[in-house]
Amino acid sequence: MNGNVLERIVESTRDEVRRRQASVPLRELEQALAHRDDRPFSEALTRPGVSLIAEHKRRSPSAGTIREGATVSDVVQAYELGGAAAVSILTEGAHFAGSLDDLREARESCHLPVLRKDFIVDVYQVYETAAAGADALLLICAALSVGDLTDLYGEAQALDLDVLVEVHDERELELALEAIDADVIGINNRDLTDFSVDLDRTYELLSEVPAGKTVVSESGIHSRDQLDDLERVGVDAVLVGEALMRASDMADAVRALVGHETL
Repeated sequence: MNGNVLERIVESTRDEVRRRQASVPLRELEQALAHRDDRPFSEALTRPGVSLIAEHKRRSPSAGTIREGATVSDVVQAYELGGAAAVSILTEGAHFAGSLDDLREARESCHLPVLRKDFIVDVYQVYETAAAGADALLLICAALSVGDLTDLYGEAQALDLDVLVEVHDERELELALEAIDADVIGINNRDLTDFSVDLDRTYELLSEVPAGKTVVSESGIHSRDQLDDLERVGVDAVLVGEALMRASDMADAVRALVGHETL
């Protein structure tokens, strides 16, 4: 995909949100919130060692189709069996082939906290996220104005959703800290404008994160050695998708990352 990938995805997301709003009014989502049963997402990231957020991702603009034939249930149950702390479900449809149905299936198929990973640009999506059973959502600083970030973060907190606030550079980190004082900071090693990956991004930004914040390193992680290095510098958790989705045995791949013995 040429050009600024993030801009294209955000534009298509806004169009899709308008279609969904016309189909399912906000009041219907609000009615579904009475049945929510929260699981502690943020707390799962602060247990001893580096916690693993294991991601279900069908495809991506950079990698194409990642895994065919496995159901969401197959994937998240393998992640839980292997020792993941939480699961991330990529729900964006046009570029990643995900859906809210994937999130609902994940919620019903495992006992782990569930993160909705998508390009959240409208308050309607925050209500969607809660109504679909997620425990947390992702907010991407690169995709949002200061005002939108503040509004979406506040709405998520009001609905008892945890928030993983994603940054890629110093300006975005400053925004996350000064505008909303984010508790959970995700440092994305992938540049969403061209999808290039550089793990050094985490090391470069980590020193700028105040003590007491939970830090998640995202993208480009595939080995236990990398987790050991990240743990030594104070990273609390990692988010891994493609490396796990491509593994022949996903549960064993999770165990290898989190340091559990193969059963």
